[in-house]
Amino acid sequence: MGAQRGKALVTGASSGIGAAYAARLAAGGWDTVLVARRGPRLEEAAARLRATTGTAVETLVADLSDPEGLGRVVERAGQDDIGFLCNNAGINGYGPFAALEPGLMAKVLNVNVLAVTALARAAVPGMLQRGQGTVVNVASQLAFAASLPPHPLPERAVYAGTKGYVVTFTRTLAAELSGSPLRLQVLCPGLTATEFHRSRGEEPVGGSEQSVHADGGMPVEQVIEASLAALEAGQVVCVPGLSDAAPVDGLSAAELAIRAAARNDRD
Repeated sequence: MGAQRGKALVTGASSGIGAAYAARLAAGGWDTVLVARRGPRLEEAAARLRATTGTAVETLVADLSDPEGLGRVVERAGQDDIGFLCNNAGINGYGPFAALEPGLMAKVLNVNVLAVTALARAAVPGMLQRGQGTVVNVASQLAFAASLPPHPLPERAVYAGTKGYVVTFTRTLAAELSGSPLRLQVLCPGLTATEFHRSRGEEPVGGSEQSVHADGGMPVEQVIEASLAALEAGQVVCVPGLSDAAPVDGLSAAELAIRAAARNDRD
């Protein structure tokens, strides 16, 4: 069964949601390909998974904001053994838009938008050909926070915009592939107990051990549980902690109403 379903490729796998997702998949018998830009942490994570699960673990050290690094991961994602893609890597670039450094802005766009799109494009054709596959794209609840002012939310125009793209991209691709054997999900966690807020993304958080930012948040294991349960239920949009699916279900109805109104205006 493991050989048939292939391997799981997880980006941002050296800490946080990516590390936890990879660990959970490995515990379920998946061989994994772990991608991150921190080589020593990545190798430590891989050694732990090999020791605790007995699965095969590859590591691929790459900075997804760099064309060469992204190209190597795209090449690996396009091989015929990838059955699960978790596009988790992301950086935030928080701060006032008028003062956002152009280089950091480009990194946020490259990691959060370009890499997600390119890796999905690399993996999906083979999944379709083989008749099975799963893609989980990690967005954020901030994708739905556009009109809310900062404080206590971060100054986030570019980050929220990129995560809004991930939501729309995944939902639209899922509709395009409706009826296919592929499972697609956009995972939209809120504040999670990881080290994500300890860096704006220019450089990764240092040190050999995972840490948690001072703001705390939902335990990462609960985020993974919610994602896996939503996959089993066939839910494309997963918002961990949301007990009533009505707001998510209402997105499609609102979009339909907007399109219908726009068409009527042309008549």
